[in-house]
Amino acid sequence: MLLDIIRDFGAFFQLTAFSAVTWQMVVMWGVCGLLFYLGIHRKFEPLLLVPIAFGALLANLPTEGLITTRVLADGFRETGILSVHGTALDTGGFRIDHVTGGLFDFISQGIKLEIFPPLIFLGVGALTDFGPLIANPRTLMLGAAAQIGVLATFLGANLVGFTPQQSAAVGIIGGADGPTAIFLATKLAPEILGAVAVAAYTYMALVPLIQPPIMRALTTEKERKIRMRSLRAVSRTEKLVFALLVTITTILLVPGASPLIGMLMLGNFLRECGVTERLVKASQNEIINVVTIFLGTSVGITMAGETFLRPQTLLIIGLGIVAFGLGTAGGVLAAKIMNLFSRENLINPLIGSAGVSAVPMAARVSQVEGQKADPANFLLMHAMGPNVAGVIGTAVIAGYYIATLGK
Repeated sequence: MLLDIIRDFGAFFQLTAFSAVTWQMVVMWGVCGLLFYLGIHRKFEPLLLVPIAFGALLANLPTEGLITTRVLADGFRETGILSVHGTALDTGGFRIDHVTGGLFDFISQGIKLEIFPPLIFLGVGALTDFGPLIANPRTLMLGAAAQIGVLATFLGANLVGFTPQQSAAVGIIGGADGPTAIFLATKLAPEILGAVAVAAYTYMALVPLIQPPIMRALTTEKERKIRMRSLRAVSRTEKLVFALLVTITTILLVPGASPLIGMLMLGNFLRECGVTERLVKASQNEIINVVTIFLGTSVGITMAGETFLRPQTLLIIGLGIVAFGLGTAGGVLAAKIMNLFSRENLINPLIGSAGVSAVPMAARVSQVEGQKADPANFLLMHAMGPNVAGVIGTAVIAGYYIATLGK
């Protein structure tokens, strides 16, 4: 009787997936727990970290019918593999009869086909007011200066053994723009997509912790108390013309940035034209929310323990924070340099840190730090100038990398 029970239990155990659990999976459960903690308890970018963490959890369970993976020669895993079934035609062509794959083989095509990041940019454009940048064009230079972290980390990653394509994907973390990081990594280095995305979104979430010490270290109390002139009102016509000019100019100069810049400015044009309220609301809410769920889980599903738990991943995360710190410092120092040439219309250097493009969190950090020095000082709208300039700048750099390093 006892032997029968043991035999039946053994047969049942063979039907379960417990035997397929590896130590890498168990370690990744802890990583997922950390991401859940940051997103849920600490409320650090929960709309992004929670889907990423859940996707990573699914990636580290012995699932069936969810995702198809294939181990590549370098040990990395390719995910989201669809099987195409069809019939060879007498004319030499091929007729597709049906396509098979797991659930996330289909969903993750939104990343592979470069659909999800541009759709996120559509929502960002619909949510963003470019008025502060138009009213004070000088802040465009602060957004550009903050890209020093992207460029410096690209060079550093090359020196420590990453390929140029991987270095570009790692360096773009310094722009603190998750969709752009995913877009570029998918194009140039899909094998490190999971690590790049997690680093980018984690540092975006940690902006209030990472930036203030750097900002305070590079500025004096007197500089933090600088009150900037009130911004002039910007007309609707100016905003519409700005969106069109940025679209045309950027795409002519950097065609590789077309998907991101085109959708960003489409969303903004819909916002400012005043006659497409339903489309604006859809872009700001339903579209961006649905895409965020699919984007986050699709990124998480690439984080299988066998691929993620490598020294290279830790190096990517370390280089990412270097990129982010250098970007913050670059924007602050650029504002201090600009003040040397303009004594009558000073810029509060704190707003330079917003050039890293984590919209609008980085601008809020500038506001908080400014009010610690002077409670009556209001820097938020001024900081939105370099903040949105950083979004454009990071997309332009991504387009340049795609043009020069694309395979």
